[in-house]
Amino acid sequence: MTAAPRAVEITRLAARAADDKKGTEIVALDVSSRMPLADVFLVVSGSNERQVIAIAEAVEEALLADGTKAVRREGIREGRWALLDFNDLIVHVMHQEDRAYYELERLWKDCPVLPLD
Repeated sequence: MTAAPRAVEITRLAARAADDKKGTEIVALDVSSRMPLADVFLVVSGSNERQVIAIAEAVEEALLADGTKAVRREGIREGRWALLDFNDLIVHVMHQEDRAYYELERLWKDCPVLPLD
């Protein structure tokens, strides 16, 4: 099983929005065969709390402009680990320190990485 085309499309849109806000270490993982709740995890790092918030807001605005609204938002105010749930796509915007600590890529290492432009 692979991620749905729409999930891949919105993942790339979210990745571009994160990149525009200087998000780093942008990685998209195809979790469709391992997780029934989403097709893709997009993981992005921010260097400080303000940048984490800015990246999360930019991703949400970009997807909303494309007609995709977040069904859940968590942690944006704190600026350490923002989680945006768009059903097929779950975006994790993490402070660099938290990302190094939790190592989401290691937890999902058996999932293929989606190429991003």
